[in-house]
Amino acid sequence: MKPGVKAVVGLIVGMTVARLLWRWVTGSALPWIGEHPWWIGFACLGVVLLAATLVDRVGRGGYGYGEQEADGELYSLTYRMRDFAAMTPTAFEQACAELLARDGFLQARRVGGAGDLGADVVAWDDQGRKLVLQCKRYARPVGSKEVQTFNGTARPEHGAHHPIMIGLSGFTRPATDFGARHGIVLLGRPELKRWAHGAHLYDVIEAGALE
Repeated sequence: MKPGVKAVVGLIVGMTVARLLWRWVTGSALPWIGEHPWWIGFACLGVVLLAATLVDRVGRGGYGYGEQEADGELYSLTYRMRDFAAMTPTAFEQACAELLARDGFLQARRVGGAGDLGADVVAWDDQGRKLVLQCKRYARPVGSKEVQTFNGTARPEHGAHHPIMIGLSGFTRPATDFGARHGIVLLGRPELKRWAHGAHLYDVIEAGALE
């Protein structure tokens, strides 16, 4: 439901409920309902639309980080690279979760913390495939050792179908080579910029990396 429609429906429902409460207090609710059936009709319509919105959200995996419209349209969410650079590591992880939710991934959430074994963010696509992200907000390129460590936990520990590592400052050549050999998707600075600026994650990643 569009924000403007929500506001109008909310106003009508609020006014109707307020009138009903006042009439019940004064003991004249039933005559008023009979004289103003169209108010009750608007109130019922508002309740139906609200219920449909809630059911739609539950069916899409809950609210998550990104707000999704009832008609399937996602609110636009973008970041600039300097926004990422100013974030704490935890905020960077949450931003990545928000971008996943924006793209329509289900149950996108940050799980990073002590004992996370390399999983900072998890989500599922509409085919039920699990994405496990490790988000590195380093001032230097991520090295091969970090990618090797992630490789050792992403699939065995977390059941990742798509293990994805994000490096704000990119990756070293040995890290890139290792990721390619072991099927670890690496999003360096150019890819992260495209994703942050509005491109869908699956459009950013090469098709061959997701087979």
